[in-house]
Amino acid sequence: MRKAAAGKLGVSALVGALAFFLAPGLVASGLIAVGGSAQAQDIGKVQGQILTLDPERLFAGTLVGHRLTKQYEAERDRLIANNRELESELRAEEQALTDARAKMTPKEFRAKADEFDAKVRSIRQENDRKARDLERGREIAPLSLMRMAEPILVQIMREIGGDIILDNRQVLLRSDAVDITDLAITRVDEVVGDGSNLTADEGAGGLPEIGAPEEDTAGAADDKPSAE
Repeated sequence: MRKAAAGKLGVSALVGALAFFLAPGLVASGLIAVGGSAQAQDIGKVQGQILTLDPERLFAGTLVGHRLTKQYEAERDRLIANNRELESELRAEEQALTDARAKMTPKEFRAKADEFDAKVRSIRQENDRKARDLERGREIAPLSLMRMAEPILVQIMREIGGDIILDNRQVLLRSDAVDITDLAITRVDEVVGDGSNLTADEGAGGLPEIGAPEEDTAGAADDKPSAE
């Protein structure tokens, strides 16, 4: 496999038809620690019992989202670079085996070729696993942020007097006065920051560490040695 799976950070794992029925009676966690005149001013810009939120923009616009995106991109680039390096090594090993064929009996060459084939298959399997793990972390990151942000959204809803928060992609028509995305981004940044300093009790355990294991990432050459 020459490259790790790549792609734009999305939130397909977040919603089918997302609707956060966050009752005002829901108990918020200790993450909520915001207040003040500046926030009251922000709240005044948003009105309505039915509120909307753009989960993709929330993830893309927060410091946490930026950090996880950069983390994913760095790990993806590292996988690609390691794959290319390993591919070159495997091609050289394959060529060396081919060059040595004239000095081997058919049985000896077959044994060496089978050993090399098994090595390539193992490398490919390991590389595929690491790429899947990286993509899994990418996919769950927005959902993890939404779970961490839930008490913050509850607090915003209470302050506004709203009854429900809907995914605005599922709303046909709406007024900007009911969209809380910008306010939510500000609040999440104030409370969570980029998420790197949170303790487990504060929700850090819910954020994925997007990255492959530290050992060299496996990639594989496309060609296997011919055992003709």
